[in-house]
Amino acid sequence: MKPVIFGLAGERLNADERAFFADSDPAGYILFKRNIVEREQLRALTDDLRALHGRDDLLIMVDQEGGRVARMQPPVWPAFPAPMQFDRLYDLAPASAIEACRANAQAIAATLREVGINVDALPLLDVRQDGASDIMGDRTLGAEPMRVAALGRATIHGLRRGGVVGIVKHMPGHGRASVDSHLELPTVTANEGELEADIAPFRALNDAPMGMTAHIVYTAWDAERPASLSPVVIEEIIRGRIGFDGLLMSDDLDMKALQGDIPTLAAGVVAAGCDIALNCWGRMDEMVGIADALPEIGAVSLARLDRAMATLSDAPDPEPLDSLIARRDALLGVMA
Repeated sequence: MKPVIFGLAGERLNADERAFFADSDPAGYILFKRNIVEREQLRALTDDLRALHGRDDLLIMVDQEGGRVARMQPPVWPAFPAPMQFDRLYDLAPASAIEACRANAQAIAATLREVGINVDALPLLDVRQDGASDIMGDRTLGAEPMRVAALGRATIHGLRRGGVVGIVKHMPGHGRASVDSHLELPTVTANEGELEADIAPFRALNDAPMGMTAHIVYTAWDAERPASLSPVVIEEIIRGRIGFDGLLMSDDLDMKALQGDIPTLAAGVVAAGCDIALNCWGRMDEMVGIADALPEIGAVSLARLDRAMATLSDAPDPEPLDSLIARRDALLGVMA
C-alpha cells in the first residue's frame, strides 16, 4: 500500500485509473463535485473502489463541512449550515450549541454513509483571529479555543455516531494566516506564547482518529519550512506538544502554498512525518510520479490507519436523517 490519498478524474473509474489504482494500491481516495452527480451514481463509484481493492474499510473521504464548503449539494442532498452558526448559538446557549453541532454532524454522516463515504474532512479546529484571511471565516467554530474544542468534539462524536471518521484540521492551526494557502504560502509570525491558543483545541482533541496539516510557515517553530514539510513542526509540535497520535495527512499537495513538483512534495511530506500525502486532482501523470516517489506505507502509519477505520465498527444503528435535522433546527431556532 502506498501512503497516499488520490483523487479521481470523473464520475466513474476509467480504464487507466482502474489499472493504475489496482497496481499502486493507495491508502484511499478523496471525492469532489466532479465525481458526484446523484445517489445511485455515487454509491456505484464507492462500491467500485472497494471492490477494486477488496477492502470494505477502504478510506473514501470528502470535504462536507456545511456552508460554502460542500461537495454534495441540493437538490440531491440537504444544505448544511456553516460551522459558525454553532458558535453563534453558543453565545446564547452553550449546551444547545453542542447538541445542535452533534446532531448536524450525525446528519452529515448519514448522507455520506448512504453513498459509501466513510471519512469527512471535518471539524476545523482553527481558532479564528481578527484580521486573518477570510478563507477560514465562517468555516470556523469560533475565536475562543475551548469553545472550538467543545464544538469540535461534538462534531467528531456526531460523525462517529453516524458511521463516519472525522479529521481535525488544520494542524497546528490556520486561524492566523493572513493569506489563503490555496493561493500562496502564509507566514505566521506569532510567538510561542501566542501560538498556545492555536494549538489548544488540537491538544484537547489529541485522541481524534485523523488529522490534517496546514501549509503554513510558523516562524517560532520553523522559519524555513511550512508545517506539512517540517519534521520540527510535525514531531515536536503535532506529535509532541499537542500529543496527537492519530493518522496524520497533509493538506492537498496542489495548493499554491507549496512550491515544487507534486511527486517530490509527496515524498517530502511523508519524509517530514505525515503518514499520508493528499493529492486531490486525479491527474494521471502526477499520480504515477507520486506512486514512483513514495515508499510503501510504514508499519506505524498503517497501524494508525487501521485504528482510525476500526472506529466505524461501533457505530450505532443509524438515526433517521429527518429527525436529526429537525433536532438541529429546533436548537438553532433559539437564535430567532
